[in-house]
Amino acid sequence: MSFGPEWFVVLGVIVLLFGAKKLPELARSLGRSSSEFKKGLKEGAAGGEAGASEPQAKTQTEPQARATEPDESS
Repeated sequence: MSFGPEWFVVLGVIVLLFGAKKLPELARSLGRSSSEFKKGLKEGAAGGEAGASEPQAKTQTEPQARATEPDESS
């Protein structure tokens, strides 16, 4: 990935939107969420092998159509 001039524009817009004081906090939370996601993937892969023999039930809910009757009070 090349770091061209368009990235400077993107970084400038981010600084304008969030402010320079908020950026370290945002980067920290992004790093934490990324590490939690990777941890979850590893746990899911380890647990997925054991639970692969069990079929998972699909829970699909369809919206129920409500019959509307015309209001005869008028």
